[in-house]
Amino acid sequence: MKKNELKQQVAAAIQACLDKKAEEISILEMEKGSGAFTDYFLLCSGTNPRQVQAIADEVELRLKTTGVRPAHVEGYRQGEWILVDYVDFVVHVFSEKARKFYDLERLWKTAKRLEPSELTRKTKGAKAKTAPKIKAKTTPRKRTGAAPRRKKA
Repeated sequence: MKKNELKQQVAAAIQACLDKKAEEISILEMEKGSGAFTDYFLLCSGTNPRQVQAIADEVELRLKTTGVRPAHVEGYRQGEWILVDYVDFVVHVFSEKARKFYDLERLWKTAKRLEPSELTRKTKGAKAKTAPKIKAKTTPRKRTGAAPRRKKA
């Protein structure tokens, strides 16, 4: 995969995290000789299991619209640490407690730390791909057990 394409995918994942109000977003660019199996780690935190799941869901949805699907997802049911593996980069969505406990930034301290803005800004001459908009199907809701609505006079 081209480096520019990879950065665009990581940028889409970052934007998905930001849109779901992820906290403490951190990007680690892994060194070639470090033994890492991927190029980038994207780490972020959610405040509760539902938010952690929502962040992971949004990352998957954003990348799916561009034709990219994860190779593997772990930890979704528990919502403490969800790992979404895209082979060339891995998204780690943590609860605050799990992030402090595992402290991946310390474990991979030799990795280069990047700011989200370094990957989300447009590169010279590159055209940004926009994801197609998904239309939600709307169906009328049935009223159950409620009194009929009165017309206003």
